[in-house]
Amino acid sequence: MLSLRPSRERGYADHGWLKSFHSFSFAGYYDPEHMGWGNLRVINEDWIAPGMGFGTHGHRDMEIITYVLSGELAHKDSMGNVKGIPPGDVQRMSAGTGVQHSEFNHAPNDTTHLLQIWIEPNVLGVPPSYQQTTFAASAKQGRLCLVASPDGAQGAVRIHADARLYAGLFEAGQTGRLALLPGRKAYVHLVRGALSVNGMALQTGDAALLADESEVLLGDAQAAEVLVFDLQA
Repeated sequence: MLSLRPSRERGYADHGWLKSFHSFSFAGYYDPEHMGWGNLRVINEDWIAPGMGFGTHGHRDMEIITYVLSGELAHKDSMGNVKGIPPGDVQRMSAGTGVQHSEFNHAPNDTTHLLQIWIEPNVLGVPPSYQQTTFAASAKQGRLCLVASPDGAQGAVRIHADARLYAGLFEAGQTGRLALLPGRKAYVHLVRGALSVNGMALQTGDAALLADESEVLLGDAQAAEVLVFDLQA
C-alpha cells in the first residue's frame, strides 16, 4: 500500500510567534485518520519567530528528535544540557521517567525552521538522556544516511524505539533505495524540493505512507531533502 499525505492537508496552527504544520493529530489539531503511522507519533514543522520559543515544559516516555532546517534552536533541560542545535545536527532526547526542557530562538532577526519528531519507545521508564550528532551534507548527498537507530549504528543517535530514521539529499539523476523487512511500515517526509517515492510524485512538505511494501525507491529528484522512517507496524 502506498498513499500520499499532501502538505496542504496537514493540520496548521498560527500562534503569531509560532507557525506549525502537524502531520498527525497534535494539540488543537485532531484527525482520527491521522493519529500516527506505526510507532511514529508526531512530525511538526515549526517556524519560531526571533527571540521567541517554548518555555520550560515536561515529557515522559517518548523519543524526541529535533532536525533544524535553518536558523538555530537553543535547548536547555533538567539534565543539565545547554546546547545550540544548528542545521546538520540531529538531536535526540529520550524523555523516559521524565524531563523538563525549553527551546528558544535567540536570534534577533532570523526565524528558526525545524522539524520535531516523536517516536513511541519500545521500553518505558528509562532514565532520561540526551544525544546530539552532526551529519555532514556530504554524508547525505545522493544516499540515505542513517541518523537515528536502536543500536546507534553508523554513528546514528540511539533511540529506545523499534525505528530507524534516514536523511538524504538528492539532486537530478540521483536515486535512493531502502529495503523493508516484511511487516514493516515506512514514512517518507519530503523536507524540500521534489522527489518520487515508488513512482508517486512528492513536492515540498508532502509525505508518502507505505505498508506491505518491500522497499522504498526514491527518484526523479530536484534539489530534494528527505527523511525516511523504517517503522514498527
